Amino acid sequence: MIYVIMGKSATGKDTVFRQLMKKEELGLNKIVPYTTRPQRFGETEGEDYHFVDEEEMKRLDKAGLIAEHREYNTVKGVWHYFTVDDNPDVCNNELSFMMIGTVEAFLSLRKYFGNDMVIPIYIYVNDYERLIRSINRERKQDKPNYEEVCRRYIADEQDFSSENLNAAGIDARYRYNNSDLKLCINNIVKDLLGNRDDNISQ
Repeated sequence: MIYVIMGKSATGKDTVFRQLMKKEELGLNKIVPYTTRPQRFGETEGEDYHFVDEEEMKRLDKAGLIAEHREYNTVKGVWHYFTVDDNPDVCNNELSFMMIGTVEAFLSLRKYFGNDMVIPIYIYVNDYERLIRSINRERKQDKPNYEEVCRRYIADEQDFSSENLNAAGIDARYRYNNSDLKLCINNIVKDLLGNRDDNISQ
């Protein structure tokens, strides 16, 4: 089983991911995505992403190992994000894996691994709080790029539109604003374990 955490930029996907990975009762294994974009301040190779160049990406593609691939035409050039099928245990029904992705990635992974193997976890944050988080995060970079923040913000409105979410069959939405991380995590854990008592994360 592969759980894909999704959400617009600055919804706290990394924080939710780290918290869930700590939950021993879930027994989750980590899938680390690949990217050709530059490594950001605070990111660690092999933890946040595998940072590779386009030649390595082409080599993996030629070997038939890329399960899903997205590219974004940013103000700094084209950046590629992709998932590599490099762990044979992913198809073991007794194990559960988790990664961070997009709606597009989620659909591609379902096509590659099968619908029953890939489950969405959608994180929701109101737009004002999300924009403030994005700006504050960008301020920490050596060379802040606020134009890219704006590009991502606008692109997310299309990528994560209600139409796209509904078409992908993504119904449950877990709210994570600054004051309710614990509630968000508890709701997800209960859902993954199949014993949730309510449905307050709509």
